[in-house]
Amino acid sequence: MNPQQPQPKIQLSSTGDYRENYANSVQVRVSLWDFFLLFGIANQSTPEAVSIQNFQGVFLSPQQAKALANVLTQNVQQYESTFGEIKLEPKVPGSIQ
Repeated sequence: MNPQQPQPKIQLSSTGDYRENYANSVQVRVSLWDFFLLFGIANQSTPEAVSIQNFQGVFLSPQQAKALANVLTQNVQQYESTFGEIKLEPKVPGSIQ
């Protein structure tokens, strides 16, 4: 029988170049080795034209991408149980909404 290993204590800190931004556009690219998330801000100036200004790309291992998907799913479910269903707007090609 294996005794339970105690959970490590996690200490969070921020690097000097840490920043926070708002994104309403996320594009995902997948390869054999990693997932690439490209964050940006989408602006629709006319009904026919949407421009996206990308500002940050993040590479994730497949394992970290799956862990992120699980955490997001749990948090979306909790949000919806508290505030109601999140309705999605029509999708913009190439982005996740």
